[in-house]
Amino acid sequence: MAKDYYETLGVPRGANQDEIKKAYKKLAKTHHPDLNKEAGATEKFKELNEAASVLLDDKKRAQYDKYGTTAEGFGGGAQGFDFGGTEFDFDDIFSTFFGNQTGGRRRQRQTRGHDLRYDLDLTLEEAAKGIKKELRIPRLEACETCKGSGAENPDDVVICQACSGSGVERKSQRTPFGYFTTSATCSSCRGAGKTVRKKCRDCNGQGRAQKTRKIIVSIPAGVDSGSRLRIAGEGEAGQGGSPGDLYVVIEVSPHELFERRGNDVYIEASIPFTTASMGGELEVPRLDGKATLKIPAGTQSNTFFRMRGHGIPDLSSGDPGSEYVRVVIEVPKNLTKKQKELLQQFAKEDTNKSLFSKIKDVFE
Repeated sequence: MAKDYYETLGVPRGANQDEIKKAYKKLAKTHHPDLNKEAGATEKFKELNEAASVLLDDKKRAQYDKYGTTAEGFGGGAQGFDFGGTEFDFDDIFSTFFGNQTGGRRRQRQTRGHDLRYDLDLTLEEAAKGIKKELRIPRLEACETCKGSGAENPDDVVICQACSGSGVERKSQRTPFGYFTTSATCSSCRGAGKTVRKKCRDCNGQGRAQKTRKIIVSIPAGVDSGSRLRIAGEGEAGQGGSPGDLYVVIEVSPHELFERRGNDVYIEASIPFTTASMGGELEVPRLDGKATLKIPAGTQSNTFFRMRGHGIPDLSSGDPGSEYVRVVIEVPKNLTKKQKELLQQFAKEDTNKSLFSKIKDVFE
């Protein structure tokens, strides 16, 4: 036996026609030249066609099982095989692959509208507390004149004559393995199944027109740069399908005082040497106002103080972060005579010579 058609399709010798069809459909999808660009796919596809053309014809299959061939002299060859004669053509096969309706009828073309992107700049305060923003979105909307049909009048929408309303053009071609029926989107109506005799004057038959729409978007508290908000149905209008979505992409501008790290904010504040030494109070800004921070005596430069609950709310849980205040001791540059005398007196009474030496070096 020159070729084992059963092995080619991966079915047992006793397989029925449904099993053979199922095996062929699966393999044809894998090796069809339009879907598989690998080397050898075309030859493999031809082998599959040859095997199917024999095993799906009862007469040829019987001859093949008996003699191991379908060549002339053994009851006829496979050259004249027509898949349509066994109700097994490419339109039936690829209806599963490309979403056609049962019976090979392609669904009328329905195109979903494009998604749109809008880049929105926010201040840190707006990102922290949340805000409502009015956006102006340029987009394609359904034409108000023709209601999206593209026709001047409702009677101008007619059944496509090229495809009889199916949205599909069929072509039959004879090959060495039989007649194959292929389907393609109708070039006249582009799969819609309908054509327009007189186009709408406002949209020129497109069914859509460019408009600018105003929408109010609620920005939740806690967003950060890179956050994306999806507004369903606010993209461009579709052609027979649903509208696309609008994606609002957030960009939070840098702040002149605060630095954001996740849900926490950091700020730097200067304090006098006297406050650091003896303690006191310091008024510091917050994102939502001001706060008074108690500075304990003996505070060192670069000390961090944490104010819980004064950061940015978490976008998921809503729990606020913290504000961290880094204090830096402010060293006076120009001392008066009186100030120098007081510091010299302080130096004489200070028992911590190493600390005083550092302070003295700073002021001299």
